[in-house]
Amino acid sequence: MTDIPATFTAADLDAVLAGADRPLLLTDATVHTLDPVIGTLLHADVLIGAGLVVGVGPGIVTAAADDGAVVVPATGATIFPAVLDLSAALAGAARTEGPGTLAPGAPAHLAVLDDADAADLPTALRAALTGPGRLRAVLRDGVPIAWDGAALAPAPQRPATTGADGGGAGRAGPDRIGVWVDTEGFLHQELTADARYDETRGGRLHAFQGRYWIDGDRIDYLDDLGFWAFGRFEGDTLHHAGYTMRRRDAR
Repeated sequence: MTDIPATFTAADLDAVLAGADRPLLLTDATVHTLDPVIGTLLHADVLIGAGLVVGVGPGIVTAAADDGAVVVPATGATIFPAVLDLSAALAGAARTEGPGTLAPGAPAHLAVLDDADAADLPTALRAALTGPGRLRAVLRDGVPIAWDGAALAPAPQRPATTGADGGGAGRAGPDRIGVWVDTEGFLHQELTADARYDETRGGRLHAFQGRYWIDGDRIDYLDDLGFWAFGRFEGDTLHHAGYTMRRRDAR
């Protein structure tokens, strides 16, 4: 029996990162493209360039040297889209438009599992969701974000609450504390210095209340009822849930 060579090793990752400006070629894998024309390919290569899938199928490796590609062997591995578009799968959509397939022209968002964890596409998806530590690699726009079961960047953390007031990290600066009112005067949202918000809607006081966190121009809300929402600051306006608000003087 032929031994399967080691794949997605630390040396492979070093080569990919060092050659970030070169095409990346994953070779000799089972590839679930989710494209209705291409389908699933065996012993196939996936060529990635400029954040896109440039080519997919057997034989691309023969031109790897011509293109100056970084080659990562993927023998014994299964590659599939890391982003799925169920609306396209159910209703149909023009090919290669947006993420959801590994057809040429699609964004290079992909995940890799050992064949043993990916007998078919449903099995692969289940394994990726329930056992992310088994993922050999995950690429977003062709850039590795996980390799050999380990994330390459810290995972996003849920904001931690601190203090008796229920506030948290990322509190607002003085230019964002105060009452924000939408253009129709329906929504009044007060952001307080203790990282709380209080909304009046159509004259209904305290319609929603909770905590907020600010990270750059993004604001996240955790309502006391338990749901999450978000908004975004753009200059002197705050966009939230379809409303455009401007700040009034703080109470």
